Amino acid sequence: MSAAKGFDGLPQSRRVMNLGDMLTQTARRLPDYPALIWGVKTWTWRELNARVDNVAHGLAARGVVKGDRVLVQSRNCNQMFEAMFACFKLGAILVPVNFRLMPDEVAGIAKSAGAVAVISQIEFLDHVAAVKKTMPELKVLISIGAEFDCATYFDSLAENGSELPFQSVAVEYDDPLWFFFTSGTTGNPKAAVLTHGQMAFVVTNHLADLLPGTTEADRSLVVAPLSHGAGIHQLTQVARGAATVLLEAKRLMPEEVWQLVEEHRISNMFTVPSIVKLLVEHEAVDTFDHSSLRHVIYAGAPMYGEDQKKALAKLGPVLVQYFGLGEVTGNITVLPANLHTIENGALVKAGTCGFARTGMQVAIMDEGGIMLKANETGEICVIGPGVFAGYFNNEKANGEAFRDGWFRTGDLGHLDDNGYVFITGRASDMYISGGSNIYPREIEEKILCHPDVSEVAVVGMPHDKWGEVGVAIIVCAYDCALTEAELIGWMGSKISRYKVPQLVLFWDEMPKSAYGKVAKKTIKEILNKGGWPRGQGQ
Repeated sequence: MSAAKGFDGLPQSRRVMNLGDMLTQTARRLPDYPALIWGVKTWTWRELNARVDNVAHGLAARGVVKGDRVLVQSRNCNQMFEAMFACFKLGAILVPVNFRLMPDEVAGIAKSAGAVAVISQIEFLDHVAAVKKTMPELKVLISIGAEFDCATYFDSLAENGSELPFQSVAVEYDDPLWFFFTSGTTGNPKAAVLTHGQMAFVVTNHLADLLPGTTEADRSLVVAPLSHGAGIHQLTQVARGAATVLLEAKRLMPEEVWQLVEEHRISNMFTVPSIVKLLVEHEAVDTFDHSSLRHVIYAGAPMYGEDQKKALAKLGPVLVQYFGLGEVTGNITVLPANLHTIENGALVKAGTCGFARTGMQVAIMDEGGIMLKANETGEICVIGPGVFAGYFNNEKANGEAFRDGWFRTGDLGHLDDNGYVFITGRASDMYISGGSNIYPREIEEKILCHPDVSEVAVVGMPHDKWGEVGVAIIVCAYDCALTEAELIGWMGSKISRYKVPQLVLFWDEMPKSAYGKVAKKTIKEILNKGGWPRGQGQ
């Protein structure tokens, strides 16, 4: 990589802080404060940093060097948190994988990333075997929970107290820090390259826009996998010395969440709209004290207006929404808590995901890259320091994702006259019926106003007469007896006739991705496997 040029034309270094040193700094400033809490165990910042340094020494001794990719396959645990910062300090590239993926999917990610080391919990032996078969050149294998297959035991590295503090490797702004794999809802997962300089901006931006006023007195509860957005969210806690609390159960249990909120006086947590909905509709929300909450941050998908109102009624003005793909690490828009308000039974900022994040710029563009005016619908595009460096070894994807320096999100929407962003939906979600463009999100918002509907997803399916027609998948609230005819009749007075789905199906549960998003790709696959009749509907 050629050196950047200064204003005088001379080579200029873009040296930045190694992001792993955020932990070092906090451990020095707050050595005896709690850093990580998991069940009955608590680690101080001094203890956590010492364990990280020992792991970094252990990885270095086994040949892991700057630029090497380290795949981490684990549920949330202290070792996953420690592996993250050990990689950062080494200058190695973290490749965290969602534990819900299948072994062949994990092996594919390892190959795509060019992983040279694997850190895995013992329960994922089949995933490790698949990776080893695909990547026989692996340098290092480290186990979490117990020893296996000649692997080095993680805790034996972390608890080796004979080592000196680890000196973080020097890095520049564009040196990769994290391969953030996309969820693959529209194709094979791609490795978005997040860098040390970019992520330093993201941490600062999160603290400014999402979590203002965070200090060592705060506590953050992790209710989503650290392999994805929750991991980035936790970096902000490290920067300000706020303790992180992990769930003990292997699956999300609302009772445990609300119990921990009360026990540890949790002030913030990050999740997705479907989990917020699950938590506030569970009876445990009324059993435990949650008055300590200041920021319940949700992202990953738009939150329907009816769900926002229910959450605000239960929790008060604590909701914070942000919009941003993994490629932009959440840094596109923010709708802060003070704008999640209700007047006369309606949301004051209904339908918007907020305004541009600090230091970021949003534009709406047509298919030719021309900026559109306010209230005109097009593709949401963004520039700014929060945008990733590009996809690893994927020139085709990079060519499609960037245009004139703007990152193309693939989401459709518009800006209003005041600069608030409104998402219409994914470009891939839009369907054309009888020559008209139809955006499912608008229809879904209306359907959710029906008191017997808990969840809804509208997808476009092929049709011989109309080209495509809408199919509404409904999950009912409790044991309702709602029928297709009743719901379609109800929609008739609320949705333009051409937008009303031609078919309504009632399912027991909604297919979701590994990160809790409604998986419309899976819905279409299920419908097609069931022998979708192209002439269905009117």
